[in-house]
Amino acid sequence: MPSNLPPDRRKSAVTLAYLATDTAPRVVAKGYGNVAQSIIELAKKNNVPVHESAELVSLLMQVDLDQKIPPQLYTAVAELLAWIYSLEAAQEN
Repeated sequence: MPSNLPPDRRKSAVTLAYLATDTAPRVVAKGYGNVAQSIIELAKKNNVPVHESAELVSLLMQVDLDQKIPPQLYTAVAELLAWIYSLEAAQEN
């Protein structure tokens, strides 16, 4: 997509990190356009699951880098984590 589009119309990507010691997942990378494409390519190259949800990404783009997600997003992100865990379990079998 052309870079002159408003941010909400351009390709976007967000990377979350969630460690057992964290109280909530954190936004560790995010970007639009070429940065988003690089985030996605790097994730795929490293076998990190990539999930497409424009609505969730739009909400996560509002979270500052290295900040925990807000409680309002816990349910949506928990569903995403459950999906990732199910993928990992399927790969082990």
